[in-house]
Amino acid sequence: MSVDPARFVLTLSCGDRRGIVAAVANCIASQGCNIVESAQYGDADSGRFFMRVSFSGLEETTVESFSRGFEPVATAYDLDWKLHDLKVKPRVMILVSKMGHCLNDLLYRNSIGQIPMDLVSVVSNHETMRRRVEGEGLPYHYIPMDGRTKAEQEGEILALIDEQKIDLVVLARYMQVLSDNMSARLAGRVINIHHSFLPSFKGAKPYHRAHERGVKLIGATAHYVTAELDEGPIIEQDVGRVDHSMSAEAMIAIGRDIENTVLARAVKFHIEHRVLLNDTRTVVFR
Repeated sequence: MSVDPARFVLTLSCGDRRGIVAAVANCIASQGCNIVESAQYGDADSGRFFMRVSFSGLEETTVESFSRGFEPVATAYDLDWKLHDLKVKPRVMILVSKMGHCLNDLLYRNSIGQIPMDLVSVVSNHETMRRRVEGEGLPYHYIPMDGRTKAEQEGEILALIDEQKIDLVVLARYMQVLSDNMSARLAGRVINIHHSFLPSFKGAKPYHRAHERGVKLIGATAHYVTAELDEGPIIEQDVGRVDHSMSAEAMIAIGRDIENTVLARAVKFHIEHRVLLNDTRTVVFR
C-alpha cells in the first residue's frame, strides 16, 4: 500500500528570510524531481521558518544523490534539514501497561495499513496484553519492575530499542514515568498520550474528580516526552462535550475513544514527517 504519492519528504527549518521556498523548489526541479505537496510556515515570534516538501524522484534518485545536490542550498540558508525515503518505514515499539484501548486501536490501524510504520514489538510491565499482541503475530516483551530498580528496568528496554533499531516509541497508556535519563536518550522519539485535565486533575481517578467538579469538556493530549512530566511539545489534541447526565464511567468511555483518535493522529503525523519541533512547541503540517 502506498504511504504517500511521492517517494521522498524533505523537512527543514532555518532563520526566516527571502528566497528560501524558491531556492528549495528550484533545487528539486533541477534534479529532475517533481513536487507533489508543499507546506511552509514562518513563526513571527521566533523568526524561524519551517517547510515540508513531498516530491517524487527519478528512478535513479536516492537520498544520497539528492542530498549532494541539495547541500549548496542547505549551506547558503543555514538549514536544519532531513530527507526521508518513504520506501523506508520507521520502526516502532509500543509500550503499554494494563489498559489496552490505545494499543488495540494502533494494532488495528497497523493491520489495515492505515499508518505507514513497521510495528516491531510491544513491551509491557504487565502480562495483561500478551495474548492480544501475540495474536497479531508480534513479539511481546514482559519487562516488569519486580526485583529491579527503575534504572535496571529502563536499561533492559533501552537495550531492546537499540537491538531492534527502533525509530519511534509510543507510550500507549504506559503507566510508568520515564526517567530523565531515558527521556534524554530518546528525545524526539517518544510520544505519550494522556487525558487533557492536566494540570487541574493530576493523580489517580482524574475522570471521577472531573465528574465531581461538573466539567463540560473532556479531551486528550499527545505530546513528545521530555524530562518535564507531561510538559513536552504537543502534537495533537481533541475534546468531547459531556453534561450533567453522564456518570464518571460514561466520561471515561468517551475519554478513551478520544485518546485512541488523538494518539493515532499524532503517531501518523510523526511517521509521515509532518511534525517539526519549534522550541517547546510543534509545527504540524497536516
